[in-house]
Amino acid sequence: MRRHLLIAAAAAALLSAAAPAPASARGADYVFDGGAAPARAEVRRALAASAFDWSVIPERVVVHVRPGVDSHATPGHVWLDEELLRSGRFAWAVVQDEFAHQVDFFLFDTAVRERLNRELGGRMWCYGEGRAAHGEYGCERFASTLVWSYWQSPDNAYRPRSARDESAALAPARFRALLASVITASRR
Repeated sequence: MRRHLLIAAAAAALLSAAAPAPASARGADYVFDGGAAPARAEVRRALAASAFDWSVIPERVVVHVRPGVDSHATPGHVWLDEELLRSGRFAWAVVQDEFAHQVDFFLFDTAVRERLNRELGGRMWCYGEGRAAHGEYGCERFASTLVWSYWQSPDNAYRPRSARDESAALAPARFRALLASVITASRR
């Protein structure tokens, strides 16, 4: 009997780990695909640490947690390295960065991207428009600046060290005002 209970418990644990688990933090609508409980907890903590209202993202985001994956985002999907998440607060900026790309994917049109690119000093908005260094893409400057502007902590790995850093593209107050106006306009 005990053996059957152990097998049933193991099967239930495997099934619950395989199914996407709903989560919420600061209004975000997302589910997990993969990742152990500690990694998922770091994602929740990362989003909760930010003062940004993630509920502006109008779609559910699937957070894929895998060991060894390069952290990145596509519309409706965020991939995060489980090993990176084990670093705790150090990883929070990366989590926020990938969710910031969801804001871009779902709320911005070409005109908004052009405006933000000018304001943030990007050479071009994003990948596929030509080759540039990471920090020359407006989409990366946007994500990094959002991370710093809404989580100004000494623990933030994106804390600017110089005025040329991606996250220093605009002063936080100016960036927050600009983003609020852009989001308000996009919701009309």
